[in-house]
Amino acid sequence: MPKIKTHKSTAKRFRRTSAGKLVARHQGRGHLRRNKAKRTLIAYRSTKVVEAASADKRVQQLAPYID
Repeated sequence: MPKIKTHKSTAKRFRRTSAGKLVARHQGRGHLRRNKAKRTLIAYRSTKVVEAASADKRVQQLAPYID
């Protein structure tokens, strides 16, 4: 059976922790940051754990080999 091609943009946006949880960066850090609260921007520096099982399943389909 052939290997599955990795969806590259998905592989760049998500990673797995050592416990197997799916982790991503917060959205809203790209541009228009002047309009956002300082507290919000500080909170966006950290990564977030993706809780949705449906998102986990979708990322697993798109990028099965990410670490």
